[in-house]
Amino acid sequence: MQSKFLLFFALFLVPFWAQAQPDRWQQHVDYQMDIDFDVRSHQFTGKQKLTYTNNSPDVLKKVYYHLFLNAFQKGSLMDLHNQVVPDPDPRVVGKFDQLNAANEGFTQVKKLTLDGKPTQYRIEGTILEVTLPTPIQPHSSVVLEMEFLSQVPIQIRRNGRDNSEGIDYSMSQWYPKLAEYDYTGWHPDPYVAREFYGVWGDFDVKITIDKNYVVAAGGYIQNPTEVGHGYEEPGQKLHLPKGDKYTYHFKAPNVHDFVWAADRDYVHKKLKRKDGEVLHFFYQEGPKTKAWAKFPAIIDQAISYMNAHFGQYQYKTYSFIQGGDGGMEYPLATLITGNRSLNSLVGVAVHEQLHSWYQMMLGSNETLHPWMDEGFTTYASTKTMNYLAGKGLLPGMKRQDDPFISHYSQYFQVHNAGLEEPLSTHSDHYLTNTAYWMGAYTKGELLLRQLEYVIGKENVAQGLLKYFDAWHGKHPNPDDFFRIMEKQSGLNLDWYQEYWVQTTHTIDYGLKDVQKVSRKKTKVILEKIGVMPMPLDVVVTYKNGDQELYYIPLRSMRGEKTGDVLSEYEVHIQKDWPFLQKEYEFVLPAKFKKIKSIEIDPSHRMADIKRDNNEYKKQKK
Repeated sequence: MQSKFLLFFALFLVPFWAQAQPDRWQQHVDYQMDIDFDVRSHQFTGKQKLTYTNNSPDVLKKVYYHLFLNAFQKGSLMDLHNQVVPDPDPRVVGKFDQLNAANEGFTQVKKLTLDGKPTQYRIEGTILEVTLPTPIQPHSSVVLEMEFLSQVPIQIRRNGRDNSEGIDYSMSQWYPKLAEYDYTGWHPDPYVAREFYGVWGDFDVKITIDKNYVVAAGGYIQNPTEVGHGYEEPGQKLHLPKGDKYTYHFKAPNVHDFVWAADRDYVHKKLKRKDGEVLHFFYQEGPKTKAWAKFPAIIDQAISYMNAHFGQYQYKTYSFIQGGDGGMEYPLATLITGNRSLNSLVGVAVHEQLHSWYQMMLGSNETLHPWMDEGFTTYASTKTMNYLAGKGLLPGMKRQDDPFISHYSQYFQVHNAGLEEPLSTHSDHYLTNTAYWMGAYTKGELLLRQLEYVIGKENVAQGLLKYFDAWHGKHPNPDDFFRIMEKQSGLNLDWYQEYWVQTTHTIDYGLKDVQKVSRKKTKVILEKIGVMPMPLDVVVTYKNGDQELYYIPLRSMRGEKTGDVLSEYEVHIQKDWPFLQKEYEFVLPAKFKKIKSIEIDPSHRMADIKRDNNEYKKQKK
């Protein structure tokens, strides 16, 4: 109780995301990087000046960097992961066998100093462990300077060159990136192509490359007239440098990563939204990318919906870049494969754009809690796509009354196959890719959809906005999210978090019996078959068409939900159901013969693993 009390005050006394609660300080890092890229060798040299501010109360004797490009070597953990799991990623299978000295990835550290003093360091796979000559004191800043050489691998997973659609370079997770240190300690997680976690900071990046390449990036261009390629504003005079190379200069403030891509055939188009945000589109024009012509106007409407329902986007630019191996999100940009139909293109772009909310601005530890990003993003993208379909913007797609219904089936299928693992599983430690994908995306999405059933859809909608306002820029954890929803609804939700996140226990309720008690009364007997408890909406339909809702709160909630379906029926609130009680009964003040049907959760938002026992229908004689 004490920790919740302190968190309550922390949320309200410090309203600005650039500040941090006393017990939830945020480290800060500013990157200055100069990259000289050689397109003939696919290598680049880099100079990185990193100003690191230790806002923690701890003395730091070591620091750690991620060297992501080292994952693209035979025998790396990424390679081993796809050999060990029974359902390897088809985008990766067989590709490591193609690697040799000329086309593998690597980052070699040539020099690393702290405030000008040499450091001691060693590289283990994708992690650089650095022993510092002098410790970093609490509430102080230091400068780490590095010189490095990297090679871009053939495209295997997200990063790389020459992807399946012919994009020259997809430069994601490409530079030496300082690992995060937070209230739980360091997070030097090796890279196995899962999720990531980073330090908030400002990026100042200069990329020098052959002038025939167009560079797209997640940042604000600083020298548009010196590079052209559509960055310049109408009427601006170009001042292109002489020589074979151009230098692209980007800045990205208050982010935790930086992505870029380069291709000789990119076209660059822009759309300026009414709120001033500039959308950039980089793709190869051709018969397979015709959908990109209609795409900007649709994504413009999607972003307006996102801003209204999930919080205001904090930046004034975003780039949709053809590249990568599917769709992958980064601050201010996404890499997406582009040879798609219009609906497919919009779908992947909406999903990746929404990561700007649940990973890029909120910044939860996606390695430990992938569902907080992937699941919430999937929930929000399902709603956004349904909105676009309702507006007639997606050919052949119509708005659905329940766009989530098929997603429950995916959850049931994986659970019934015995593959489900708890959502509390570290993203790198799932035993199968299937369990990870279903958990992080589907079960994470259903966490919110089912929460609508528990506390009401209006409370979930308002809670998501308050969650964003309170926690963007602060790396929230699961407790932070559920505390917001508790305050919004006035209900206790620790039981829901425990069962849905930390276990694989399932929900299964049934209508055990319906009995005539007297001439004017009918008894309904319910049974709890599954382990996970839930409140119940039980709807009684009479032969004359009238309906009533018998709402049975779970005692662990310490209250009742408001709004939601309660406003659609005549409601009868029943006594609480204790979570260990196996049977529950209530009496209808109605004649048995007048009843047509009785159903548990007709909204189908409760993830009841066996729905065929949820409904009683009067048999016709």
